[in-house]
Amino acid sequence: MSTGPTSTKDVETVERFIAAPAEKIFDLLADPSRHRDIDGSGTVRASPDGSRRLALGDRFGMDMKMGIGYSMVSTVIEFDENRRIAWQSTSPIKVLGLVVGGRIWRYELEPTEGGTLVRESWDVSQERIKAMVRPMRAKTRENMEKTLARIEELVTA
Repeated sequence: MSTGPTSTKDVETVERFIAAPAEKIFDLLADPSRHRDIDGSGTVRASPDGSRRLALGDRFGMDMKMGIGYSMVSTVIEFDENRRIAWQSTSPIKVLGLVVGGRIWRYELEPTEGGTLVRESWDVSQERIKAMVRPMRAKTRENMEKTLARIEELVTA
């Protein structure tokens, strides 16, 4: 069950209590080949880099599709084992990267009695042109709630 937002102008956040240990949830988040499995938006297709465990500073690619296919490259910018992971995405095409990209996807895990409180944030404070992405906020929130539900299904199955 999701709770209310802890959001700001440039950050949208959703939370969900999941009856699973933080380690199990973190392992899922730290493997980009599993991101398609958890993506509530349906835009993530595959990680061309395959399965590997992420660490701070790692870069990984992602094939995406929203109407048309495209690619993104993400860099892990926050990493606290079993507690927090965040990556910042941009276009692999330099000229596009000047106008598109910069958003941060962050997951914070808080172990609690009987499971973990999982918080997902969509942070556009570093986005190149914020006015392009801010209108996607409501849909992004809905998709993030679906993502947390998918994570719960996978780690409690």
